[in-house]
Amino acid sequence: MTTAIVWFRRDLRLADNPALVAAVEGHDRVIPLYVHAPDEEGEWAPGAASRWWLHHSLAALDKGLRRHRGALQIVIARKRANTGGGGTLGALREAIKATGATAVYFNLLYDPAIRKRDAQVRKALEADGIDVASFNANLWCDPWEIATKEDEPYRVFTPFWRNLRTRIDAQGPLEEPSPLRLEALATSAALDDLALLPTLDWAKGFDEWTPGEEGAHDMLSLFADDAVGHYTSGRDLPARHGTSRLSPHLHFGEISPRQVAERLRAHFARRKNVPDLEPYLRQLGWREFGHHLLWHFPDTPKKNFNTKFDAFRWEKRDAHALRRWKQGKTGIPIVDAGMRELWATGWMHNRVRMLVASLLTKNLRQHWLLGEKWFWDTLVDADLANNAMGWQWVAGSGADAAPYFRIFNPVTQSEKFDPDGAYIRRWVPELRDAPGRLVHAPWEDEKYLKASGYPPPIVDLKASREDALLAYQHSKSV
Repeated sequence: MTTAIVWFRRDLRLADNPALVAAVEGHDRVIPLYVHAPDEEGEWAPGAASRWWLHHSLAALDKGLRRHRGALQIVIARKRANTGGGGTLGALREAIKATGATAVYFNLLYDPAIRKRDAQVRKALEADGIDVASFNANLWCDPWEIATKEDEPYRVFTPFWRNLRTRIDAQGPLEEPSPLRLEALATSAALDDLALLPTLDWAKGFDEWTPGEEGAHDMLSLFADDAVGHYTSGRDLPARHGTSRLSPHLHFGEISPRQVAERLRAHFARRKNVPDLEPYLRQLGWREFGHHLLWHFPDTPKKNFNTKFDAFRWEKRDAHALRRWKQGKTGIPIVDAGMRELWATGWMHNRVRMLVASLLTKNLRQHWLLGEKWFWDTLVDADLANNAMGWQWVAGSGADAAPYFRIFNPVTQSEKFDPDGAYIRRWVPELRDAPGRLVHAPWEDEKYLKASGYPPPIVDLKASREDALLAYQHSKSV
């Protein structure tokens, strides 16, 4: 009888899990193992909101395994990651020794620090005589599989998507393997031992989320039953649930893009009125593009993708402005609504993400790294590839980026996408009774603004736009 370890990471599901399927097919017994080693992710260890999600996602995975008369085995890696006796490598070696496992199966991650760690683990285990197999579980295609005709990485989304789009229809998800013949370690840490939950009463608004594989499929069902039918017109309206809200489930691997596409196709297979699924699939393509960029350009979470932007004149870090931005007290209603939604729920509508990022990087001219770090700590869907791509896109320094001179006007944007102010009124109660246009620009009536208790704007939108354009012109001439 042979035993294999399935090393779970951000693939926290049982269905469409190629590492799990291969292990079950190739061995008599399987040990489902999670190794907790956040230090090995360097400065991009999971932020507070991600840790909250991870706690509940691990609990959900354990519940799923218990249906198969097993349980998730948890090991907290000892520090000393570069030696055989510590870190993830040491934890795996101890589990192998204790169980007699002859193989380790895992699904790939693409973050630079994790890639480096995984390569070291693989090399060491193979030197020990252990079979090691890795798989793609969370993308349609591995980042190195998509290339230009010149065999170069893509830098622009549209041709990347045209290439990727030809590959996805034939990909179907794998079934959950059954039976699962699970084995346990002699000792396993308790989930609470990982201390993932916040110590402050901060995540109480997160109860609108249901982390885990079941929660992911419930969210997808809601999307298929309603929002996908008017996705093109509804996805930019923050007051309604016009998007799938699957981003945290995708990040933690509770559901895969293969499963999403297959479920949507099956949902409408026998219906006469079938919505156009392409706009939504294209958004999943942007997620893949982010991972493509991170794989080929691993410095993008910290450095400008477009090096010409290195000469740009950012303002000195403004702690006061940054604090008001984080707290949703900028005096710009749509921005404050978004920042408060983020703090309360760990999530923010994508249209509003662009607006809050534009205000920070262009009107306030604070470096995009400051916003990237805040999102990393507060988003339940904080994903290194997509967070870096998104911030650099808005800042103007990234691949296929919005040009720097495209500066979002938050007033016209909120009038267009939140015309009756429903989103603002929900998250900015000071403006709940604002009449007409004042919900978008309360400073236009000084008397009302003073009575509302809402702060005046942190910056003059017109003047700061002109200053940003001047700074951009200066950087171009350097």
